[in-house]
Amino acid sequence: MANDSDNWGSLGGDTTLGTELGAVDPATLLDRRPIPQPDPLDRHGPARIIAMANQKGGVGKTTTTINLGAALAEYGRKVLMVDFDPQGALSVGFGVNPHDLELSVYNLLMQDDVGIADVTYKTNIDGLHLLPANIDLSAAEIQLVNEVAREMTLARLLRPVLKDYDYILIDCQPSLGLLTINALTAAHSVLVPLECEFFSLRGVALLLDTVDKVRERLNFDLELEGILATMYDSRTTHCRQVLQRVVEAFGDKVYQTVITKTVKFPESTVAGVPITVIDPASAGARNYRQLAREVISAQTDR
Repeated sequence: MANDSDNWGSLGGDTTLGTELGAVDPATLLDRRPIPQPDPLDRHGPARIIAMANQKGGVGKTTTTINLGAALAEYGRKVLMVDFDPQGALSVGFGVNPHDLELSVYNLLMQDDVGIADVTYKTNIDGLHLLPANIDLSAAEIQLVNEVAREMTLARLLRPVLKDYDYILIDCQPSLGLLTINALTAAHSVLVPLECEFFSLRGVALLLDTVDKVRERLNFDLELEGILATMYDSRTTHCRQVLQRVVEAFGDKVYQTVITKTVKFPESTVAGVPITVIDPASAGARNYRQLAREVISAQTDR
C-alpha cells in the first residue's frame, strides 16, 4: 500500500486555504459511483476490524461508530463495538452509565479471569453488541507498559470472537498513545472521520504517520479504510473548500458519503440511541445508511 501520509503535501501548512478557491458543489467533487444494496448473509464472520481514529477530538469518531454500527446491523451484519476511550462516550451513546459498570474493557485488558463474554453488553438493536469503557481504562495505558507484547493485547483478546461478527468497530481516544496503538495493531483498517474545518486537516498527517509506523513494525496488513467528511455545512464556502482539498489529496479514499451537520446527533446521544433509531428518516440516518453500504461494498470488492 502506498504511503498515505505522502498525500499530506497538498494539505499541510497551506495557509492559502479559503483564499484561492471559489465555492464548490460537493456533488462535483465526489465520485458518484452507484452504491449497491447489500446482499443478505447466510453466515457471519470472520470480522473485519475497523479502528475509528483521529487524534483531534470532536470530529465525529464516536458518532460515526454508533451510527455506522447501527446501520450495519440494519443490513443484517453482526457488529461488535469496542469503546476504547476512557471518556466512555460510546457507552453513553447506548444509554450505559460508565460509573455503574462492574466490568469494562479495562477488566478485559488487565484481568486474565475476565473474558469478552463477561464484558459484552447487548444493545437494544439486534446484532449490535458493545464492550463498554469508563475512566478505569486510562490506567491501562500505564499498566500495559510493562506487559510483554503490550501493543498486541487487544488483538489477542478479540481473536476468539472474530468468527462471531462481521464487523468490529473500535472507537479510539483522541490521542496517539498506547491504547490507540493497540487498536491499530488489532485492526485491518483505519477509518478517519474528518471535520470539514481547516485545523482538522493538520492533524491527519500525524495520524497517517503513526499508521505507517504501525504497518511497518506491528501490523503489516493495516490499511486506510477511508476518510469520512463530517460536520459538513453546505452553506459555508470554507466547508466546501476543505472537502475539495481532502478529495485532491486522497482521491477515492474519501467516501462518497458526507455527514451533514445537524442537531439530531446531540439529541440522539442524550437519548442514548443511534440516530437511525430516534429519527430514521432524518438526513443523518440516511447518511450513515449510505456509509454502511459503502463499507459493505468495499469489503465485497476486496
